[in-house]
Amino acid sequence: MNYETIKRIMDIFLCIFLGILFSPVCLLTVLAIKLESPDGPIFAVTPKRLGKKSKLFYPYKFRSMIPNAIEYLKSHPELYDQYKKSSFKLHDDPRVTKVGKFIRKYSIDEVPQFINVLKGEMSIIGPRPYYPDELETQEKKYPHTKELIKAALSVKPGITGQWQVNGRSDINFDKRIELDANYARHLSLWYDLKILFKTPFAMLSGKGAV
Repeated sequence: MNYETIKRIMDIFLCIFLGILFSPVCLLTVLAIKLESPDGPIFAVTPKRLGKKSKLFYPYKFRSMIPNAIEYLKSHPELYDQYKKSSFKLHDDPRVTKVGKFIRKYSIDEVPQFINVLKGEMSIIGPRPYYPDELETQEKKYPHTKELIKAALSVKPGITGQWQVNGRSDINFDKRIELDANYARHLSLWYDLKILFKTPFAMLSGKGAV
């Protein structure tokens, strides 16, 4: 069997195993979200992201922000400008709820993306799934990243990957996309396993989470 076939089998097996393992955590998360803001949805309402070969898809995530978070951001121009200047992340984001802050710190909000993996839109391990306007803006800011972006989009995005286990949002875009491109250019099961084994420590440390 080739690499892609083995990886797909590994993805399905890990999704089933981890889905069962995390099911109590998911149930508690759903209850906590509904208790904190009963009128809001369970899953985040976010713009679609870019998958393999720039194919758009909706990433499932537990909602960690107030309802209508996107509208709130766009209705506050200064905050929106800061968001774009900070690599499309906000430290001390006023939209993040108390429950959201906790589940983001330990990456619990990402668990529903097992659905995306089963659908074949994502992999357990791969580059970060980027927003289209994020890449457009960052490429203008960092013109030398054009080929790196192209490489990162040549494979399925992942729930975890090089940037997730190496500091997450503490890393600027140019370094982040370099890590993602390096992964895409050197695909191997050994590389995947190294990232997989580092992931629990990155989750528990909460380093770089915003």
